[in-house]
Amino acid sequence: MPRFAFIGQRLWLDFVNTDHDTKAGRVDALDSFEALLAWFGAAQVLDPERVDSMQRRAAQQPAGATAALHDARRVRAALRVLAERGLRDATPALTEINRVLSRAVGARRIEPRDDGTLVRSFIPSGDAFAQLIVPIVDSAADTLVSGELARVRRCASATCARVFFDASRNGRRRWCDMRTCGNRAKATRHRKKRKTAR
Repeated sequence: MPRFAFIGQRLWLDFVNTDHDTKAGRVDALDSFEALLAWFGAAQVLDPERVDSMQRRAAQQPAGATAALHDARRVRAALRVLAERGLRDATPALTEINRVLSRAVGARRIEPRDDGTLVRSFIPSGDAFAQLIVPIVDSAADTLVSGELARVRRCASATCARVFFDASRNGRRRWCDMRTCGNRAKATRHRKKRKTAR
């Protein structure tokens, strides 16, 4: 199973999904600063050169790396509440979003990816550790101001806590991923149907 699942269709939702409950218990994919950097690399938020640069900086400034990891987890917890409860309980998430955005110092750019698509990037200036989480918060802010929050869902599987953006035409998508949770639900329904038919 891959270390990180990118099924949220929004960067901030994929970030929230790095911490979720499973049958086996709680899974925190960001168990270290190195794991946080690996996620940023896998999500294509940081290119390999910047990941290496941040790893060197973390070796030189371990307290800064530890603080950045704690900050990322704090933001992630607030964003999970936003994803699961929507605007009903948005004040803590808005506070975190505004806290991070208030310290966002750097350049925003549009850059080409290897596959020919374009991606918006943030090149921080100043405290690189404090700036790491800015692209995540920007993604959440984009969802809020575009009115897309109403399309954010939690997977309907009782054993999955992943969240995702429902881009379906009718807005009724239920599963984080049809290959996993959706397929399991279909198989369970099929077994029950066959059992009752006997």
